Amino acid sequence: MTELNPALIERVQATRGVIFDMDGTLVLGDAKSGGHQPLPGAIDLLKLLRRRAIPFRIFTNGTLKTPQTYAASLRHAGLDVSDGEMMTPSTSAAAWFEKRGIRKIRVLGGAGVQGPLREQGLEVVAPSESADGIEAIYTGWFREFTFPDLEAACHDVWAGALLTTASNVPFFATQNGKAIGASFAINAMIRSLTGKRARVLGKPSREAMCCALGQMGIPASAASQAIVVGDDAALEMRMARSAGALAIAVTTGLGDRASFGGPVAAERPDLVLDGLLPMIDLLR
Repeated sequence: MTELNPALIERVQATRGVIFDMDGTLVLGDAKSGGHQPLPGAIDLLKLLRRRAIPFRIFTNGTLKTPQTYAASLRHAGLDVSDGEMMTPSTSAAAWFEKRGIRKIRVLGGAGVQGPLREQGLEVVAPSESADGIEAIYTGWFREFTFPDLEAACHDVWAGALLTTASNVPFFATQNGKAIGASFAINAMIRSLTGKRARVLGKPSREAMCCALGQMGIPASAASQAIVVGDDAALEMRMARSAGALAIAVTTGLGDRASFGGPVAAERPDLVLDGLLPMIDLLR
């Protein structure tokens, strides 16, 4: 962990925007209610950013639900979040496909994975639907994955379709501990048969970072004036460090202080906090 020096404090206080992880950073999943429970300081921190007119985005790597549904769940938990301030990997994936003129995508995932792509006006092909001219495969949360889905995706890849994914990390944080990421397992199966590695369009990709910055009105060239806050060294810390943003880790989710001091420099944060309350003090 870097010492809390004046330059670091100044970067926090002068930030032009903040990108938050969701699970393990702002909230934890609540199995009893089917929603979320806010972590200490989460509600007050967003209120403080709102008062100071500092834009923020909440970027979960989950695609089980649409951004609008996640935002509604966070509002139910007491967080002041609009639909437009919530992002999933499908948000950045839709922007990436549109920018590159990719219009026809086989989506291995349900409504949460497909939603932002449909809103972008892209043609979404169902997992095992018969179709020609597929330009890309996009994998996300999909525990209903079947053998016909695998066959369809592999045939598309063999025919030249790009293999892309929302996420390729094995775990995410819940109130009950680690949960397995569905797209990680799906990607492994497709790769074992086609030899193709999935291009990640969610965190920690440059595509995800640029999309979040762009939504806040911050050019990629000014990424150093943004903050990324999260609980996963391989996701939020890597995304922040690769773009030159300030990387702040919290120990309320997957990572503890030891895990944030690992040997990979790209995954080490600028600052480790034991929750969000110290960040409120820094901003004040």
